Amino acid sequence: MTNMEFNASLLSLKPKLMRFAMSLTSDRERAPDLLQDTYLKALMSRDKFVDFTNIKAWVFTIMKNTFINNYRRRVKENIIIDNTQDLYYINQPSDKGYISPESSYSVEEIEMTIESLRDEFKVPFRMYLDGFKYKEIADELGLKIGTVKSRIFFTRQRLMQVLKDYKE
Repeated sequence: MTNMEFNASLLSLKPKLMRFAMSLTSDRERAPDLLQDTYLKALMSRDKFVDFTNIKAWVFTIMKNTFINNYRRRVKENIIIDNTQDLYYINQPSDKGYISPESSYSVEEIEMTIESLRDEFKVPFRMYLDGFKYKEIADELGLKIGTVKSRIFFTRQRLMQVLKDYKE
């Protein structure tokens, strides 16, 4: 593939890449930047592209990896180092522990609603809430993983329907 063909192929992917960038960033200002970074990396890595392979997959992978690397970089930049004595500000709880009567009633209501479910839905949902992974729940209960996922999904839907008064 010549450089002209390579560049033409890259440019023909622009609308699809822009949509993908929007889906990753969810930000109209950062998406074009991600697209530009992707184009730059693709052009600089032209020698690593193997002719007669899927250029679309190659460029989309570059964009996804660029997004992930940028995200990790931003997370690292947002780490706050507290140099105060005894890490006073970091260790201060943001929640003062006050439980309003409404919130404790909500927890009781949610618990009662979960308990009212049939065991085939309640047991996988409780295990999920306790931190078990889908695969672990499936193995423990002797179910297929898809069955576990759908039961948890339907349980969530049922809880949202029954407890719709508690939505904010």
